[in-house]
Amino acid sequence: MRNVPRPAVHTPLAPRGYLAPSPTEEEEVDDEERFTNRPCYEFNLQLRPGWNDKHCSHCRHYLTARCPHIDEFLDDVEDLTPE
Repeated sequence: MRNVPRPAVHTPLAPRGYLAPSPTEEEEVDDEERFTNRPCYEFNLQLRPGWNDKHCSHCRHYLTARCPHIDEFLDDVEDLTPE
Protein backbone atom coordinates (compact mmCIF):
# COMPACT_ATOMS: atom_id res chain seq x y z
CA MET A 1 0.00 0.00 0.00
CA ARG A 2 1.95 2.94 -1.24
CA ASN A 3 1.13 6.59 -0.80
CA VAL A 4 -1.49 5.90 1.85
CA PRO A 5 -1.79 8.98 4.05
CA ARG A 6 -1.21 8.39 7.72
CA PRO A 7 -3.21 10.21 10.37
CA ALA A 8 -1.26 12.93 12.12
CA VAL A 9 -0.21 12.21 15.67
CA HIS A 10 -0.06 15.30 17.82
CA THR A 11 1.95 15.25 20.98
CA PRO A 12 1.69 18.31 23.19
CA LEU A 13 5.08 19.91 23.76
CA ALA A 14 6.26 21.61 26.89
CA PRO A 15 6.99 25.32 26.59
CA ARG A 16 10.61 26.21 25.81
CA GLY A 17 12.79 26.43 28.86
CA TYR A 18 10.40 24.25 30.86
CA LEU A 19 11.90 21.25 32.62
CA ALA A 20 9.43 18.74 33.97
CA PRO A 21 10.26 17.84 37.55
CA SER A 22 11.79 14.41 37.75
CA PRO A 23 10.36 12.09 40.39
CA THR A 24 12.50 11.58 43.43
CA GLU A 25 13.85 8.14 44.19
CA GLU A 26 11.40 7.82 47.08
CA GLU A 27 8.43 8.65 44.83
CA GLU A 28 9.58 6.03 42.30
CA VAL A 29 9.83 3.36 45.00
CA ASP A 30 6.42 4.27 46.42
CA ASP A 31 4.89 4.08 42.94
CA GLU A 32 6.44 0.64 42.33
CA GLU A 33 5.32 -0.69 45.71
CA ARG A 34 1.82 0.65 45.18
CA PHE A 35 1.05 -2.14 42.72
CA THR A 36 3.08 -4.94 44.31
CA ASN A 37 2.38 -7.72 46.83
CA ARG A 38 -1.23 -6.89 47.68
CA PRO A 39 -3.21 -9.37 49.82
CA CYS A 40 -5.67 -9.93 46.95
CA TYR A 41 -2.91 -10.99 44.53
CA GLU A 42 -3.47 -14.27 42.64
CA PHE A 43 -0.93 -15.17 40.00
CA ASN A 44 -2.28 -15.47 36.45
CA LEU A 45 -1.54 -19.11 35.61
CA GLN A 46 -1.59 -18.33 31.88
CA LEU A 47 1.79 -16.62 32.36
CA ARG A 48 5.16 -18.32 32.81
CA PRO A 49 5.91 -19.20 36.46
CA GLY A 50 9.05 -17.03 36.37
CA TRP A 51 6.85 -13.95 36.05
CA ASN A 52 5.32 -14.51 39.48
CA ASP A 53 6.86 -11.43 41.09
CA LYS A 54 3.70 -10.33 42.96
CA HIS A 55 3.20 -7.35 40.61
CA CYS A 56 -0.44 -6.52 39.98
CA SER A 57 0.10 -6.64 36.23
CA HIS A 58 0.62 -10.42 36.61
CA CYS A 59 -2.47 -10.95 38.76
CA ARG A 60 -5.52 -12.92 37.59
CA HIS A 61 -7.73 -9.97 38.53
CA TYR A 62 -5.65 -7.25 36.83
CA LEU A 63 -7.91 -4.74 35.05
CA THR A 64 -11.00 -6.89 35.48
CA ALA A 65 -14.23 -6.30 37.38
CA ARG A 66 -12.99 -8.80 39.98
CA CYS A 67 -10.11 -6.51 40.96
CA PRO A 68 -10.95 -4.70 44.22
CA HIS A 69 -8.57 -1.87 43.24
CA ILE A 70 -9.77 -1.29 39.67
CA ASP A 71 -10.61 2.36 40.43
CA GLU A 72 -7.03 2.99 41.50
CA PHE A 73 -5.69 1.52 38.26
CA LEU A 74 -8.10 3.55 36.17
CA ASP A 75 -7.15 6.73 38.07
CA ASP A 76 -3.49 5.97 37.34
CA VAL A 77 -4.23 5.61 33.61
CA GLU A 78 -6.32 8.80 33.54
CA ASP A 79 -3.32 10.71 34.91
CA LEU A 80 -1.41 9.78 31.76
CA THR A 81 -4.04 10.88 29.22
CA PRO A 82 -3.55 14.32 27.64
CA GLU A 83 -6.16 16.95 28.36
